[in-house]
Amino acid sequence: MTTRKAQPTAPWVKDATASEASAVVRAALSGRRLINESAAQLDVAGASSDYRKLFALYQGLSSLSALASRADDRGVGTSEAALIRKRFDAGLTEVSDYLRTSEFADLRMIQGVSTTTAKTSAAVARDATRIVTGAVHEGSLTSAADKFAGDVAFDITISTINGDKLVSIDLADMGAETRTLDNVIAHINGKLEAAEVATRFSRENVTGEPRTIKVGTKTVTLPARADQWALVIQGTNVETVRFDAAAKSDAVYVVQAAGADGRAELLKFQSDGGSAPEPTQPGGQTGWVAGRAAQTALPKGVEAVRASAVAADGSLWMVADIEAAPGEQPIKGERDVALMKFDTSGRLVATRMLGAADQASGYAIAIAADGRVAVAGSVTGALEPGAKVTDPALSDSFVTVFDGAGEALWTQRRGARAADEATSVAFGADGVVYVAGRSKSSMPAATALGGWDGYLQGFTATQTHSLAPFTAAATSINQFGTAGDDSVKAMTVEGSSIYTAGVEDGRVVVRHYTPGDGGVPALAATRDLGAANGDVTGIAVSGGRVILSGTTRNPTLDISAVNTAHSGGADAWVAALEADLSVSAADRLTYVGGVGDDSVADVKVHDGKVWLTGLADRPTDAGEEDPREGYLTRLDPLTGVIEWTRTWPGAGQQASPMSLAVASGGASVLDRLGLPQGLVSTGDSKNLTDVTALRPGDRFYVSPADGSRARAVTIDARDTLQTLARKIEQASFGQLTVTVVVDPLKPGETALLSGGRLQRLSITPRSGREGAVLSSGESGRDALAGLGLSPGIVAPKAGADDLKVFALNLPSTLSVAGTDAIKSTTDVLTAAMKAIRDAYRALSPAARTPVITGTAPAYLTAQLANYQAALARLGG
Repeated sequence: MTTRKAQPTAPWVKDATASEASAVVRAALSGRRLINESAAQLDVAGASSDYRKLFALYQGLSSLSALASRADDRGVGTSEAALIRKRFDAGLTEVSDYLRTSEFADLRMIQGVSTTTAKTSAAVARDATRIVTGAVHEGSLTSAADKFAGDVAFDITISTINGDKLVSIDLADMGAETRTLDNVIAHINGKLEAAEVATRFSRENVTGEPRTIKVGTKTVTLPARADQWALVIQGTNVETVRFDAAAKSDAVYVVQAAGADGRAELLKFQSDGGSAPEPTQPGGQTGWVAGRAAQTALPKGVEAVRASAVAADGSLWMVADIEAAPGEQPIKGERDVALMKFDTSGRLVATRMLGAADQASGYAIAIAADGRVAVAGSVTGALEPGAKVTDPALSDSFVTVFDGAGEALWTQRRGARAADEATSVAFGADGVVYVAGRSKSSMPAATALGGWDGYLQGFTATQTHSLAPFTAAATSINQFGTAGDDSVKAMTVEGSSIYTAGVEDGRVVVRHYTPGDGGVPALAATRDLGAANGDVTGIAVSGGRVILSGTTRNPTLDISAVNTAHSGGADAWVAALEADLSVSAADRLTYVGGVGDDSVADVKVHDGKVWLTGLADRPTDAGEEDPREGYLTRLDPLTGVIEWTRTWPGAGQQASPMSLAVASGGASVLDRLGLPQGLVSTGDSKNLTDVTALRPGDRFYVSPADGSRARAVTIDARDTLQTLARKIEQASFGQLTVTVVVDPLKPGETALLSGGRLQRLSITPRSGREGAVLSSGESGRDALAGLGLSPGIVAPKAGADDLKVFALNLPSTLSVAGTDAIKSTTDVLTAAMKAIRDAYRALSPAARTPVITGTAPAYLTAQLANYQAALARLGG
């Protein structure tokens, strides 16, 4: 007797042969759709249409898996790898769209996860009236605090509804009283009380968790360190606090990668001169040297900081490449660019993310006299929602301008057909924002010369009225170079003159542009300084001279007057040239370094002096893991005299400086106390497009769990957590409850003794409702990724008779770029295909039939009757 099949034969019953797998890859690369319901074969008449959908979906995931496998094969060329990435991304989008729009009859397939509660990992900080400094004392509270020794005097200005009140603090007024932490706090609070203000100081233990190290396979807990104590500023909602000190010196900030893991940290140095007391050596810092005032770890996820600058208010801005990290704001792609603002104490007070959907790198920053901040770099994949991208696999140049408060004013992305990137940015006196970089083909409205070319481009932005958004447009383009590879590594604007410096066909070349017809920059002069044998790092104009710097192995750069000769290996170099770039007897060249390899990571010119930072005198045969020392040097570019210098090791003997910035009068005794100069920042913008990776126009979809039509939730420029919560509830047709929740208090905190706690969105099914499905937005504008939400269904726990839900846990950020990404992607796809097989088994008639069916045997019926009679007697 022939047994009738209960289910159609699944496509995974038979393993694909090598030739079949190769055919799948060829079909996927040809551009065919990966999901085709009509191609799914059902060999059981009258089978549910759900089988056809499952089989088609499985084939789509199989094709993605085959592409991932091919991407990991040896011998895959650059062009094929790019095509694989392009088709994989398109295929993943196709799968997402299919899952969002397909309707299953007897089950539900979800791209993401199935949960009863979803919470955003993106968070917005509440305004904080309680600010905790870094550690200012180590040890017993009864002992004198070293940081309070000597001349410690500063002013506190409290702004109240009745005006400003100046409170002068001078610890000399304590007389012979021991300067313990508690005594100093009591002294300060006494002054504040006398001024009749509500702001007070207190202390907090910030010792942190026990320290551990790995010894082989064992984790060893280190001896307990002495207690560390910080100052606490406890303010109010109606008072603002400012700090200042009369005795000041210049400050220099250096960002470096330190330790075996390359963790980014911010160092603050106090320059000589000025009147600020010398910094004291703090406890717990690595690689301390005289003159260093502070060391602050940057947030997790910061991978590189190539540029930084100081604003007029003394705050430090830096442009950083960031990757996703636990406890930090989510990003939408693999790597993003963040603009980060720090006060003079090293406290991070604002972060603005570019919001790239794939990858971005930041290379340059500039600050205008009116406080605007411009950042420039490269971006791969989508950036502005809805904007067309020539080739999502190639990098394009971008520039974004922010106002002084960190609100994005405008962004321009300018791409050649091949790769290009912006490496420098500057504000012109005429309001134009100039961007310089390199391109591998013609920039729009320009002509390529061969290989990589340098370019200089100008942008202007206009408003129709004061409240209207800015509209920016390119106003000029100059593309230049040789038939070889050329680049612009640095640019500066001085009045109406623009200078660029870079390496063109292996030679150091400086260019000078002046206004031509219609104000468009026209080349006025060039200067070739000879074979680079290294790189160019920076350019500036000071005292009517063009100051240029870089790294070279060439001991004979083309400048006749040499202050200090080349020392061997790679040396830093500083050149001083005439403003018109003409050869002059006043030209000067200074080499800086030892017999090993020295490098320049960044350079700044301040008050006519040149500050350099980089790697110091590393043996020419040093390996990647060998020790690295950082250096910071100030020299006179005209005489070559080194006026101030420091070298230091980092954690684990690894220090690699990345950028520097100089602040006039930025160092004072306040550094010892962890207090900032100027206004104490207590809060930031609450707009999601300011404080997260979201951009206006990003969106996601919400559809009721019953399969009703999905509605888009689109992010607006002024959306907050509160407004977004209302949008999600409305889009769910009342199926979801969305609330703003505050992170729990930390151990030892109370509601009154906590500052800046984070707020997030919590999404739950409304009582008595079925919940809703959250689906990703289109590629390049997915708001779920920026919110840190996984696509999926938010619903109550399923009952026995409810429709079964199968979650594929298939994030839209899967990638086949790199071995690690391919492995992770393959694992995710394998798990997703297993979920489809589970759904297939759930559709089996046997799976939906009770284990025992039909009429019960007579003996069992009699036994049941006896049991029931016995129960009746017991209950009687």
